Amino acid sequence: MKNKLTFEMVPEECWYSNLRSILKPKDWDIVRRDAYARAKGRCRICGRPTARLEAHEQWSYDEEKALQKLEDVVALCHGCHEVKHISRTQLIGRGQEAMEHFQKVNECSQMDFHMALAEANETYLRRNRIEGWVTDISWLETRFDIKLR
Repeated sequence: MKNKLTFEMVPEECWYSNLRSILKPKDWDIVRRDAYARAKGRCRICGRPTARLEAHEQWSYDEEKALQKLEDVVALCHGCHEVKHISRTQLIGRGQEAMEHFQKVNECSQMDFHMALAEANETYLRRNRIEGWVTDISWLETRFDIKLR
């Protein structure tokens, strides 16, 4: 069964390659507001209507090329965003809430949650053995004509 809501564990070498840290604040606002507008007040994963959406960067990883590529920025509810960043969520003491949200969205058991998390951790560990990750944010130039600082 493929889950609607999944974990996204970024390789440690790429931790500070997020858009918010590399874009001018006005450019980040353009990107996140576009994501919110496309979502029309609903989380792009669980579909829940919410007044407070959060911008989430979706990356793909080519392990052979050591390439981290930005694919999109989407609007998520707080619960789905916490699941996406499960390691951070667990560190701040909200692991139980994230597990419950994962189970609700994916209509699955606690065992399914732990199996999906174990698989995500395996991917994370494998990607951490790769050195020299390159970040491709050409999606920004294509969609918004935004250049880096």
